[in-house]
Amino acid sequence: MKKILSVITIFAILLCVFKVNVYAASVPLSNINVNLSADKIAPGETVKINIDFGTELGAYTFDVAYDKNIFEYVSSEGGTENDNGTRIRVTYYDNTGGSNPRRSMSVTFKAKSNLVTTNPTDFLVTAEGLANSDASQSYDDITTPIKKDITVEPQYVDYSIKLNYTGTVIENEEKSMELITESSLGKNYDNVKMNVEITKKPSNTATVKLLATERTRQEIDLIKDGWGEPDGYQLGGKDVKQILDIRGLFDEKGSYTIKISLLDKDKSNAEIASESFNITVEEKQTDDKDESQDNNNQEENGGTIGNTNNENTNKPNNENTSNMENNEELPENLPKTGITKYAYIITVIAILGSGYLALQNRKKQE
Repeated sequence: MKKILSVITIFAILLCVFKVNVYAASVPLSNINVNLSADKIAPGETVKINIDFGTELGAYTFDVAYDKNIFEYVSSEGGTENDNGTRIRVTYYDNTGGSNPRRSMSVTFKAKSNLVTTNPTDFLVTAEGLANSDASQSYDDITTPIKKDITVEPQYVDYSIKLNYTGTVIENEEKSMELITESSLGKNYDNVKMNVEITKKPSNTATVKLLATERTRQEIDLIKDGWGEPDGYQLGGKDVKQILDIRGLFDEKGSYTIKISLLDKDKSNAEIASESFNITVEEKQTDDKDESQDNNNQEENGGTIGNTNNENTNKPNNENTSNMENNEELPENLPKTGITKYAYIITVIAILGSGYLALQNRKKQE
């Protein structure tokens, strides 16, 4: 009997020494709540993960997994942290014996500033070593991650559409044009289709073609077929500038309006961007019209000169004729009369001079 009492006493002492709580089985931490300060942020901005335990804990270890290509760790609150590059581990133990338990903790991350595309991602939260303030109750480990989705998206700049060409557009003559889609920071789309339609033309019978050549060297009409593969093409990123060389052909003169749209095939052809362009097509000047115009000009000029000549010709041979005759005689009579008179004068002067010189020589000899 004494032996039995001794065994019972020893067992009771051991229970007191080691404080074994045989009744405190592990239970789920059912009231835990994980939330984010924002579910969408821009590059360079921060997000905080708040974890509310739903009860006070004296011990815990929480792991928060993240994408290192999108986020960088900033700080944590509620324990000692350790960052291995893809996971933050926060550990807490109340060494006061239960006087300083915690009800929550948090971790802050920053989205990398060099991101230029939309990045949907998530944080995964797991935990182990969970116990209440005095360690009298333990809780099940959280092995199935608590997933919280977040998107890092830049401040996108809307797409612009331009239709450029130089000179005049002439009916029935191909016109080289550039169709430009650009954005300094365009949102990313996997399946884009370009749609082209004529919203105004000078008549119901007028037709337009906007011709482009695909990589397969196949020529297509953008108005009939649009641009892009059946599933569309990719568009987006930093400094987007797509240039498509096309040739426009308009069969009538007049005013046209062309609407060009970018459609997102992944969202039932939702419009991404659109622009309308007004084009004035001028009439083609044919060779016959040019020649006729030249002849008219020549006739007008020739008629004026002819009328002037006819007026002079139809006048009688009076004043005009007399003047023309006098003008012809003047060069003949005037030079003849003048030369005879001057010859006499020169001859007389020469004789007088010779006589004077002879008298002077004679005087000198005497």
